[in-house]
This record gives sequence, C-alpha cells and structure tokens, in this order.
Amino acid sequence: MRRAIGVMMAVLVCGCGSRKEETTGGGERQPVIGVSLLNLANEFIVTLNVEMKKQAEESGVRLIVNDAQRSAERQVQQVETFIAQKVDAIVLNPCEVEASSPAVAKAIEAGIPIVNVNSETRTAPTAFVGSRDEESARLAMEYIADRLDGKGGILMMHGYMGQAAQIKRDAGAREVLEKHPDLKLLAAQTAEWDRAKAVTLMENWLQAHGDKIDAVFAQNDEMAMGALLAIEQAGKKDRIVVVGVDAIADALKAVKDGRLDATVFQDAAGQGRGAVEVALRLIRGEAVDKETYIPFKLVTRENISEFLTDGAAE
Repeated sequence: MRRAIGVMMAVLVCGCGSRKEETTGGGERQPVIGVSLLNLANEFIVTLNVEMKKQAEESGVRLIVNDAQRSAERQVQQVETFIAQKVDAIVLNPCEVEASSPAVAKAIEAGIPIVNVNSETRTAPTAFVGSRDEESARLAMEYIADRLDGKGGILMMHGYMGQAAQIKRDAGAREVLEKHPDLKLLAAQTAEWDRAKAVTLMENWLQAHGDKIDAVFAQNDEMAMGALLAIEQAGKKDRIVVVGVDAIADALKAVKDGRLDATVFQDAAGQGRGAVEVALRLIRGEAVDKETYIPFKLVTRENISEFLTDGAAE
C-alpha cells in the first residue's frame, strides 16, 4: 500500500524531563513505551498496533500494549499502571476527548512524555500524531454530493460518541451539507464503529426511510461494510451510494469489486510508526513537532490500484 505523503508540522516541543533509558551491565537497555489503544477489535486499530510494533522492533524499543476496549476509565487506569511501572514514554490512542483527558494529565504530572495517536483529548499531550478528521468527512461527503448531483436523502452513521473522530467527522460532513441545501440529512445515529451494530441500524433505517435513502456516509469502514451488507440483503445497492473512512482491507476489496462506492484512506502505518518514532525522540530529549498531520485521500475504483496490497488485490 502506498502511504499518504505530505506531513504538516506545527510548533516544536522538547522531551526535557523525560526518563533516561535504563541500563544493564552491557550498557543501555531498551527504552520502554506503554501503549493504550482504543479497541483491538477494530481492524484499523489492529493495523495501527501492528505498525507500532514494527517500528518499535526496528528502533530497539520495548512496547507494553494494553487494550482499553473502548473504556476511558480503563484507559486512565492503564496509564496509571504505566506511571507506576516507570515507563519512559506513553502512547495514547484516546477513547474519548473528555474522559481520556485525565490519563494525559497524569502522565504529564509524572514527568512522562505522552503522545496521542490518531485521536485527541481536551488536555494537550506532549505531542500528537494523526490526521485531521474533518478532512476525511469533507472528502466523503463531497464525493456523495457529486454522485447525487447535489440532491438527495443522506444517512450518517456516527462512531463512538464523544471520541474526537466522531465529533470532527460529524462537523466536516455538516460543512459540506450546508453548501448543498438540496442534500437532506434524513437521520444520524451511532453504530459505535461496529460492523454488526451498523447492520442492525441500517436495517432499521431501510424500514423507516425506504426509497428516500440515496446515500450513506459511515464514519468508518467497519460501519460502512455493515451498512453495505444490510443494503445488499434488501436488494437496494443499485440506488444507494455508500462511503466509509479508513481504507481497511475489506473496504478496499469492496471498492475494487464495485460494491462499496468509496472509502477515505487513513494512513495507519504512518500514524503508528510516527507515534513510536516521536515517543522515542522525546525519551532521548530531542525536539519534536508538537503536531504531525498525515493527509487523508479519497479512494474510488479509479485509483484503487494505488492502495491495494497484493492480498487485497485477489
């Protein structure tokens, strides 16, 4: 898969006050980074984790990876444990903007650099590596507007309520809707990033809105694939446009096969590897960019070959 390129950078910060690498009789030991991830049942987060581990292995870093299972409370507890273990840095993939913020505050108070990856918290971390979620929604909704010639009924599936991606993708989508007054938002509801829940929600929407539905924007591909399954089972895919976000393997294959209309590529490899790299530089006391933004890219059948891995091309 070709990575998105073109990283935007902001103010520099310094890893001053971070812990020194532990030593053994043979010299310096591996730096240790604690990682708390949103939910390892989600394919995008799984890919994020895989890429973080690859970067850690290449960089001689030991990761301690915890799955927060979508619980901000559990995530705060995991960070407290990392602090007690005296890790050298923490990478946080926040569950929620507000409820995960105490985790960031506790790390900073303990003098441990903390890097937010993929999602944001109200409390500012030492550094952030991710993408602008509003951009993904704008790309998806503009594609829908073009496909519908600016007129029709749209449904929007939200991710986990209160998470930064959900909030910002909603805002980005609504910006586009405001520019197209003949696009009507029929309903917006959460399926919590979950494919099975998206199937059920879409089935309910098909019953409630019927032929008024012209398009579905799902805020991630797990939900897009769930919505697509329900629409196909109802025999209505020929008239309903479906778009997701993340460009996970299932979605890319569905775009290639002409089932899913489009997805928006989010660079899990760039985010995961970048977060570990930034954390390691902070451990070493080096200056890093306060914010690193990796662009999204719209994926359709016209450019699908740029994003398919050999396995997804089958």
